[in-house]
Amino acid sequence: MSQLSTITLFLLPWIPAFLCKVTTEEEFAVLEGGSLTIPCHYEPQYASYVKYWCQGRTREFCTSLARTDDHHLVDPAEKKVSIFDDPVQLVFTVTMKDLKEDESGWYICGVEIGGVWKADDTTFTKVKVIHGMSAVNSMMSGAEGSAVTIECLYSERYRESEKKWCRSGDWRSCLSTGSDGSYEDSSVAIRDDRTGAFTVTFKKLQMKDTAWYWCSAGQQKTAVHVLVTPQPTTVPTVPSQSFPDLPPAKPITRETWSSHR
Repeated sequence: MSQLSTITLFLLPWIPAFLCKVTTEEEFAVLEGGSLTIPCHYEPQYASYVKYWCQGRTREFCTSLARTDDHHLVDPAEKKVSIFDDPVQLVFTVTMKDLKEDESGWYICGVEIGGVWKADDTTFTKVKVIHGMSAVNSMMSGAEGSAVTIECLYSERYRESEKKWCRSGDWRSCLSTGSDGSYEDSSVAIRDDRTGAFTVTFKKLQMKDTAWYWCSAGQQKTAVHVLVTPQPTTVPTVPSQSFPDLPPAKPITRETWSSHR
């Protein structure tokens, strides 16, 4: 292979998106053991073409993982990698399940053009499979007296680890799940589904609950802020005043007007 061809193949992942007729985000991150869905958008002229998803940095050295013309009778829910084309919305989506760290790397969304003289239209994206923790929403709020639930996500290797919920700066405040993956007292409930997420529910928020907290699994942790807002005050309604029925006003005539002059 010539030096020029080698340089071209190396630079393919960095070709500007505006030159491609197939587009997606430059990078995706997902926790180990989780699932990831990637949308690949294309131009209208490709609505009827075959779409594919493969792993690699160049089309020539890309391992095929899914194609829209693969019609094997397998339930998409059971596939490790599945692909679905929506020609109305001009997008095909790829879903990868139960991802492992070693599956991090470059992937290609492609439209198969066919023919010797015309290359496929493709775009590149990088997938990062990481281990650790995250929160669905790291900034939570609720009114005083209401309930709020925080969802903490963890990667596969921490499924059997003890889960903790701690107020930042005070490790004595930590609440831990037991062998059944749960904890509960009069104000807080923790539930671990052992599949990648545990929830922390404040049953009745108090103003003193405003603080930073830690979701923890094993040695991993992620920060969550809880803000408690005052209960909305209700303005008392003033009862409307009623007046006794008054006699109807008498019409003004020339005689009554002259008598008042």
